[in-house]
Amino acid sequence: MGGVLPTLLLILAGVLVGGAWSLHRQGAPKGAVAITALLAVLATVGGVLWLLPGESG
Repeated sequence: MGGVLPTLLLILAGVLVGGAWSLHRQGAPKGAVAITALLAVLATVGGVLWLLPGESG
C-alpha cells in the first residue's frame, strides 16, 4: 500500500490541474480557479513528499 496513496494523490493532482485549466478557459471566477490550482499544488507536493525516502525508526 506504500505506493498506492502517493499515486492516487498525483492522479488527483492531474485531474485538478485539468479542472483549473478548464475553469480558466470557461471564464470562471478567479477565486474558483485559484482554489482548484492550490489544491492541485497541494496534492502534487503531498504525493512527491510521500515518495521521498525518510528516516526509518
